[in-house]
Amino acid sequence: MPSVSVDTRFGQLNVVETDGAITQLTWNRPAEGEETPLLQEAARQLRAYDAGQLETFDLPLFVHGSGFQRAVCDAMCAIPFGYTRTYGEIAQQLGHPAQAVGQACGANPIAIIIPCHRVMGAKGLTGFSAPGGVETKVALLRHENAGGFLI
Repeated sequence: MPSVSVDTRFGQLNVVETDGAITQLTWNRPAEGEETPLLQEAARQLRAYDAGQLETFDLPLFVHGSGFQRAVCDAMCAIPFGYTRTYGEIAQQLGHPAQAVGQACGANPIAIIIPCHRVMGAKGLTGFSAPGGVETKVALLRHENAGGFLI
């Protein structure tokens, strides 16, 4: 599967394309295969996000997983730049337990582009499955000026 690596303040991000859609974002992996026009666009958008010049990604995405996993990812994509929602709010919207939503958020294969960092626990910060864990989540939220939850 072709991929591209992009250096950002949040680490080196590796974006994978499968059959004309972005299917994965990981940290600290080298690029593989030929860089496609979609991967070039994904890299451009990640650099623009990192520079504070992009708030909404516009890329074709495909989430492997259950219908519930895809529904949680769709709900996360609907959270605007600079805002947060709780697992409970998404759970209520989807009619599933908050714990299941938390597990689906943790299994998000396209972090940052599908903004799981914008989802909080009922009492505030929770984990983050990227390198750096919660510190990376805080850095992403501060980048989006959504750090009011820290007060």
